[in-house]
Amino acid sequence: MTLRFEDILAWQKAYDFVLLTYKALSAYPEEEKYGLRSQFQRAAVSIPANIAEGYKRIGKADKLHFLNFAQGSLEECRCYLHLSKDLGYIEEDTYRQLYISLEEASKLLNGYCRGIINNAFEK
Repeated sequence: MTLRFEDILAWQKAYDFVLLTYKALSAYPEEEKYGLRSQFQRAAVSIPANIAEGYKRIGKADKLHFLNFAQGSLEECRCYLHLSKDLGYIEEDTYRQLYISLEEASKLLNGYCRGIINNAFEK
């Protein structure tokens, strides 16, 4: 039983991913300020934000709607992560660290969604 969205493990891991992402994005070239860097930041922040917003929704369908937005943003970040590595904006070690963090968030978010679908979670 959670009392706050901050208690949700999926939110915690997604938030950790955002912090790692912001740190990595600070090294991107200036010309990406309004391009890939901006897109990546917005998508990363959207993951924990949508988990938080979905947490307070009353109906199961409404909760899952926001969690699905979070899942979409997570996959968007996965694309940006590959692109960032292939463009040489991040080193292999940074890529691996971000990828592992993203995978942890993804697995927990998927499990949280399954739990809601199966009525395993009550506020």
